Amino acid sequence: MGGNYSSLIMIALMVVVFYFLLIRPQRKRQQEQIQMQNSLMPGTRVMTTTGLFATVVEIDADDVILEIADGVRTRWVKAAIGRVLTPVEDAEENLTATDDVVETSEQQGGDQDSTTKKS
Repeated sequence: MGGNYSSLIMIALMVVVFYFLLIRPQRKRQQEQIQMQNSLMPGTRVMTTTGLFATVVEIDADDVILEIADGVRTRWVKAAIGRVLTPVEDAEENLTATDDVVETSEQQGGDQDSTTKKS
């Protein structure tokens, strides 16, 4: 009789573990994805689930009009938007800061390439 209870407890414990390790995190990701898709605005840079980079031009109910290139527009469902991209200006500022550091170290007599001739 005690064996029956212990096996039921083990099964219940396994269900609880599966819920907290698999089901709950997946639901949270789905809710975050839906929230991101509902917060889209014209002008936002996005990447679709297929890897296409575009800019949101118009939002029409469950559809999104994306501009892939100048004058090239396509209609997608909101569910096809995989993620919102950060603005390019932020990335360029980070690259510029990195380039400044590299130039400064070269100006201070950093390593010189052995194939470079000096006159």
